[in-house]
Amino acid sequence: METEIILLGTGTPIPDPERFGSSLAIKSNQKVYIIDFGPGVVRRAVAAGIKPSQMTKAFLTHMHSDHTTGYPDLIFTPAVEGRKQPLEVYGPQGLESMTNHILAAYKMDIEERDKGLEPTSMDGYEVNVHEVKSGVVYTDERLKVEAIYVKHGSWPAFGFKFITLDKSIVISGDTAPTPKFIQFARNCDVLLHEVYSTDGLTEREPEWIRYHSAYHTSSYELGDIATKIKPKLLILYHQLFMGRKEMDLLNEVREVYSGEVISGKDLDVF
Repeated sequence: METEIILLGTGTPIPDPERFGSSLAIKSNQKVYIIDFGPGVVRRAVAAGIKPSQMTKAFLTHMHSDHTTGYPDLIFTPAVEGRKQPLEVYGPQGLESMTNHILAAYKMDIEERDKGLEPTSMDGYEVNVHEVKSGVVYTDERLKVEAIYVKHGSWPAFGFKFITLDKSIVISGDTAPTPKFIQFARNCDVLLHEVYSTDGLTEREPEWIRYHSAYHTSSYELGDIATKIKPKLLILYHQLFMGRKEMDLLNEVREVYSGEVISGKDLDVF
């Protein structure tokens, strides 16, 4: 079967009910790979036709809360729903500590479900954390996953490349433009990239202008990046509109980039 890309959440820290927290899924045959776990990740996945029992592999770009507050949901909801194997999670330094604290916070719940009357497989509550570095971080019979460090503040943050049997898919995570990322993603089939409105940023406070300019990618910068990478399809996700409309942001990218570009929405499938 062809690989599917499912946008579970295309939002930002701004609580937009139309755009859940940052997350997407790559589905190859019956295997599912979750990338980032923002708020609402499991319910969005179920809405997309993914069974909780399929949520056994996850990859985290970085530790920001808008990418991780769905982590307890990803651990516990599929376990309650009958996941029978551990959750394998791959991400940056700090992920193991976060995981241990979440499991400790829910210790009473885990013990009650284990010793109470609910029919529960405790294997589904286990989490195996893999703190990774740049390079190949995962392989199986369906795909290979490569990670690259990106520029997003003072802590480790990753972009990922999923090389499947029929596609190469690059996910930027949160990042400012870097030459290394352009080389990493060059000629991929699909590029999913974060973006903010260049025109909208000019109306924000100086502190936010400095922050976004240093650690995120503007619409015009993304147009230049995509021109150099030459993906077959560019998908905007994790879009920060900054008071602009969706079409305004899309047109800003198109001012610089002439290839095929789509503004992603929650539950879009590619």
